[in-house]
Amino acid sequence: MDIKDTARPLDGAGVSAFLRSLPAKPLLLGLGEARHFVRELGELRNEIFQHLVEHEGYRSFAIESDCLRGLVVDDYITTGVGTLDDVMERGFSHRFGTPPANRELVRWMRAYNEEHDEKLRFFGFDGPLEYWAESPREALTALCDLLDGPLPCTRETLDALLGPDDRWTNEATVMDPSQSIGQSADAQRLRLIADDLVALLDMQVPQLSAKDRELAALYGRTAIGLLRYHHWMADTSPARMARLSGLRDAMMAANLRAVAEHGPALIFAHNLHLQRNKSLMQLGDQTLEWASVGAITEAHLGDRYAFLASAFGTVGDNTPPPDTVEGILSTLPWDHSLIDARRLAGAVTKPAPRISHDFAYFPLDPAQLDTIDGVVFLKEAVRLDAARLD
Repeated sequence: MDIKDTARPLDGAGVSAFLRSLPAKPLLLGLGEARHFVRELGELRNEIFQHLVEHEGYRSFAIESDCLRGLVVDDYITTGVGTLDDVMERGFSHRFGTPPANRELVRWMRAYNEEHDEKLRFFGFDGPLEYWAESPREALTALCDLLDGPLPCTRETLDALLGPDDRWTNEATVMDPSQSIGQSADAQRLRLIADDLVALLDMQVPQLSAKDRELAALYGRTAIGLLRYHHWMADTSPARMARLSGLRDAMMAANLRAVAEHGPALIFAHNLHLQRNKSLMQLGDQTLEWASVGAITEAHLGDRYAFLASAFGTVGDNTPPPDTVEGILSTLPWDHSLIDARRLAGAVTKPAPRISHDFAYFPLDPAQLDTIDGVVFLKEAVRLDAARLD
């Protein structure tokens, strides 16, 4: 099979043809990043999303960013509250408010909503965490605000149990579990209160508006997820880092199931989160394993979840060897291609794994091509490194 027979130019027609080739129309279409902060991939993502909105009925976009901060962006694009500058500063985590493509996406979604009755929605689906985590204060207090009393504790008691936020956000806990308060008496009591609040929410669902139900469910998931995460931050067993990584991906997956309730959505996150196979990380002499976001999502949605991985040819001065998957794909005649990954797996013969000199770029794993639905391939890519984003 000619490698060209597995691919097509990456354009609107190609995206629609790809969707029609799938066994079912996906509720969640994941577009993965092989590397964060690549300018062309963000621009292509915007083009893909606009096509999906205008031709395939997509109405939601979700990104690997803080789910609570994402409410700021969603409010702006649906109601016009705030300014674009403020929204880009306050509505994203992980520096994702700085890339120009993200700013252009938010601007376009707001402009679309001004002209259409059926509104686009924006979601962050990461937890308020990375390896350290935020205080559960915002989620707990916002959930309390949406519920009728009697609540399981007073606001004064809640504030006293939470204490100063810097008790929770101490980044030193990443390496030193003894500095975490996640298994303190206060934290254990807060976990029970959070559980009672979510139970109360279930009882009060009929009296809440659709918007308040959605918000309350998000706050409940986030509060419980953060308290679980902080509990394991204080753990000293060898399972600690794998459990923390798994809890983060599980929180992401729960947020994505909520996004899916709004109909077809484009999901944008790192390939390592969206992949269907297990996530692996080497930590010293330990190999950590946990279920990725994609694996969990597919377990719930089946073939209503689809995954497009991204891969790059030349990135800066890093050119792929010709016997790697990226080297082979670099022979395609198009700058941007959309590849049927399973046909590609049958077309390439024992490709060599690519060794990347860019620690932030994760090459395609030749052994995993049959777990991917498609590949978005950029023959050349330009990094937007942190220094260039300041």
